[in-house]
Amino acid sequence: MIREVIVVEGKNDTKRLKSFFDVETIETNGLNLNRKTIELIREINGKRGVILFLDPDTPGEKIRKRLNDEISGLKNAFVIKKEARTSKKVGVEHASKEVLEEALNNLVTYGEFKDSLSKEEFYELGLAGESDSASRRAKVAKHFHLGECNGKTLFKRINMLGIGYKDIKEIL
Repeated sequence: MIREVIVVEGKNDTKRLKSFFDVETIETNGLNLNRKTIELIREINGKRGVILFLDPDTPGEKIRKRLNDEISGLKNAFVIKKEARTSKKVGVEHASKEVLEEALNNLVTYGEFKDSLSKEEFYELGLAGESDSASRRAKVAKHFHLGECNGKTLFKRINMLGIGYKDIKEIL
Protein backbone atom coordinates (compact mmCIF):
# COMPACT_ATOMS: atom_id res chain seq x y z
CA MET A 1 0.00 0.00 0.00
CA ILE A 2 1.16 3.49 -0.81
CA ARG A 3 0.80 5.62 2.33
CA GLU A 4 0.39 8.97 0.58
CA VAL A 5 -2.70 9.95 -1.37
CA ILE A 6 -1.99 10.43 -5.07
CA VAL A 7 -3.42 13.42 -6.95
CA VAL A 8 -4.30 12.63 -10.57
CA GLU A 9 -6.24 14.46 -13.25
CA GLY A 10 -9.08 12.04 -13.89
CA LYS A 11 -10.86 8.76 -13.28
CA ASN A 12 -8.88 6.87 -15.94
CA ASP A 13 -5.64 7.75 -14.14
CA THR A 14 -7.18 6.46 -10.90
CA LYS A 15 -8.28 3.24 -12.61
CA ARG A 16 -4.80 2.67 -14.03
CA LEU A 17 -3.00 3.21 -10.71
CA LYS A 18 -5.50 1.06 -8.78
CA SER A 19 -5.02 -1.76 -11.29
CA PHE A 20 -1.39 -2.07 -10.13
CA PHE A 21 -1.18 -0.56 -6.64
CA ASP A 22 -3.13 -0.36 -3.38
CA VAL A 23 -3.63 3.39 -3.47
CA GLU A 24 -6.09 6.18 -2.77
CA THR A 25 -6.43 9.09 -5.18
CA ILE A 26 -7.90 12.55 -5.48
CA GLU A 27 -8.95 13.63 -8.97
CA THR A 28 -8.59 17.27 -10.04
CA ASN A 29 -10.96 16.88 -13.00
CA GLY A 30 -8.25 18.33 -15.19
CA LEU A 31 -7.88 22.09 -15.14
CA ASN A 32 -11.22 22.36 -13.28
CA LEU A 33 -9.29 22.23 -10.01
CA ASN A 34 -11.32 24.14 -7.43
CA ARG A 35 -10.60 25.72 -4.05
CA LYS A 36 -12.39 22.92 -2.17
CA THR A 37 -10.14 20.28 -3.77
CA ILE A 38 -7.02 22.35 -3.06
CA GLU A 39 -7.99 22.63 0.61
CA LEU A 40 -8.63 18.87 0.78
CA ILE A 41 -5.17 18.23 -0.72
CA ARG A 42 -3.62 20.64 1.81
CA GLU A 43 -5.34 18.88 4.72
CA ILE A 44 -4.37 15.38 3.56
CA ASN A 45 -0.78 16.48 2.92
CA GLY A 46 -0.53 17.49 6.56
CA LYS A 47 -1.78 14.09 7.73
CA ARG A 48 -0.61 11.43 5.24
CA GLY A 49 1.33 13.20 2.54
CA VAL A 50 0.39 13.76 -1.07
CA ILE A 51 2.02 12.70 -4.34
CA LEU A 52 1.25 14.71 -7.47
CA PHE A 53 1.12 12.31 -10.41
CA LEU A 54 -0.07 14.44 -13.30
CA ASP A 55 0.08 14.05 -17.05
CA PRO A 56 3.27 15.15 -18.86
CA ASP A 57 1.44 17.78 -20.90
CA THR A 58 0.63 21.48 -20.59
CA PRO A 59 -2.54 21.09 -18.47
CA GLY A 60 -0.77 18.62 -16.15
CA GLU A 61 2.16 20.99 -15.68
CA LYS A 62 -0.21 23.92 -14.98
CA ILE A 63 -1.95 21.90 -12.27
CA ARG A 64 1.39 20.76 -10.82
CA LYS A 65 2.72 24.34 -10.72
CA ARG A 66 -0.42 25.67 -9.09
CA LEU A 67 -0.48 23.00 -6.38
CA ASN A 68 3.27 23.21 -5.65
CA ASP A 69 2.97 27.02 -5.43
CA GLU A 70 0.02 26.85 -3.02
CA ILE A 71 1.01 23.85 -0.86
CA SER A 72 4.54 23.22 0.34
CA GLY A 73 6.02 19.78 0.79
CA LEU A 74 4.10 17.95 -1.93
CA LYS A 75 5.89 15.00 -3.51
CA ASN A 76 6.02 14.86 -7.30
CA ALA A 77 6.11 11.81 -9.56
CA PHE A 78 6.99 12.33 -13.22
CA VAL A 79 6.60 10.24 -16.36
CA ILE A 80 7.92 11.40 -19.70
CA LYS A 81 5.65 11.71 -22.73
CA LYS A 82 7.15 8.92 -24.79
CA GLU A 83 6.60 6.46 -21.91
CA ALA A 84 2.98 7.48 -21.31
CA ARG A 85 1.28 7.80 -24.66
CA THR A 86 -0.82 6.21 -27.32
CA SER A 87 -0.80 7.38 -30.93
CA LYS A 88 -3.24 10.18 -30.03
CA LYS A 89 -3.14 10.78 -26.28
CA VAL A 90 -0.62 11.27 -23.52
CA GLY A 91 -1.12 10.70 -19.81
CA VAL A 92 -0.54 8.66 -16.67
CA GLU A 93 -3.34 6.31 -17.74
CA HIS A 94 -1.25 5.14 -20.71
CA ALA A 95 1.97 4.31 -18.83
CA SER A 96 3.07 0.74 -18.11
CA LYS A 97 3.30 -0.67 -14.60
CA GLU A 98 7.10 -0.46 -14.78
CA VAL A 99 7.06 3.21 -15.77
CA LEU A 100 4.58 4.04 -13.00
CA GLU A 101 6.64 2.12 -10.44
CA GLU A 102 9.84 3.89 -11.45
CA ALA A 103 8.13 7.28 -11.11
CA LEU A 104 6.76 6.39 -7.67
CA ASN A 105 10.19 5.17 -6.55
CA ASN A 106 11.84 8.45 -7.56
CA LEU A 107 9.70 11.16 -6.00
CA VAL A 108 10.81 14.78 -5.97
CA THR A 109 9.84 17.24 -3.22
CA TYR A 110 10.35 20.95 -3.73
CA GLY A 111 10.99 23.28 -0.85
CA GLU A 112 12.54 26.58 0.05
CA PHE A 113 15.73 26.98 -1.92
CA LYS A 114 18.81 29.04 -2.47
CA ASP A 115 20.23 28.87 -5.97
CA SER A 116 22.60 25.92 -6.25
CA LEU A 117 23.32 26.63 -9.92
CA SER A 118 23.82 30.05 -11.44
CA LYS A 119 22.46 31.09 -14.84
CA GLU A 120 26.05 31.32 -16.07
CA GLU A 121 26.75 27.73 -15.00
CA PHE A 122 23.48 26.60 -16.61
CA TYR A 123 24.65 28.08 -19.94
CA GLU A 124 28.21 26.80 -19.46
CA LEU A 125 26.80 23.26 -19.13
CA GLY A 126 25.09 23.76 -22.49
CA LEU A 127 21.60 23.45 -21.02
CA ALA A 128 20.52 26.56 -22.93
CA GLY A 129 21.77 28.47 -25.95
CA GLU A 130 23.33 25.51 -27.81
CA SER A 131 22.07 23.41 -30.72
CA ASP A 132 21.99 20.30 -28.50
CA SER A 133 20.60 22.01 -25.37
CA ALA A 134 17.24 20.22 -25.60
CA SER A 135 18.87 16.79 -25.58
CA ARG A 136 21.17 17.83 -22.72
CA ARG A 137 18.17 19.05 -20.70
CA ALA A 138 16.33 15.81 -21.42
CA LYS A 139 19.30 13.78 -20.16
CA VAL A 140 19.56 15.79 -16.92
CA ALA A 141 15.79 15.77 -16.35
CA LYS A 142 15.58 12.01 -16.90
CA HIS A 143 18.50 11.29 -14.55
CA PHE A 144 17.03 13.35 -11.70
CA HIS A 145 13.39 12.32 -12.48
CA LEU A 146 12.26 15.90 -13.12
CA GLY A 147 9.89 15.26 -16.00
CA GLU A 148 10.17 16.94 -19.37
CA CYS A 149 10.89 20.62 -19.14
CA ASN A 150 12.08 23.62 -21.06
CA GLY A 151 15.17 25.56 -19.97
CA LYS A 152 13.40 27.87 -17.54
CA THR A 153 11.54 25.04 -15.80
CA LEU A 154 14.63 22.82 -15.60
CA PHE A 155 16.67 25.67 -14.10
CA LYS A 156 13.97 26.24 -11.46
CA ARG A 157 13.63 22.53 -10.62
CA ILE A 158 17.41 22.05 -10.37
CA ASN A 159 17.65 24.91 -7.90
CA MET A 160 14.59 23.81 -5.94
CA LEU A 161 16.29 20.47 -5.35
CA GLY A 162 19.73 21.92 -4.64
CA ILE A 163 21.41 20.08 -7.53
CA GLY A 164 24.82 21.60 -8.17
CA TYR A 165 27.12 22.17 -11.13
CA LYS A 166 29.34 19.18 -10.32
CA ASP A 167 26.36 16.79 -10.11
CA ILE A 168 25.11 17.88 -13.55
CA LYS A 169 28.57 17.88 -15.12
CA GLU A 170 28.95 14.19 -14.14
CA ILE A 171 25.70 13.28 -15.91
CA LEU A 172 26.65 15.12 -19.10
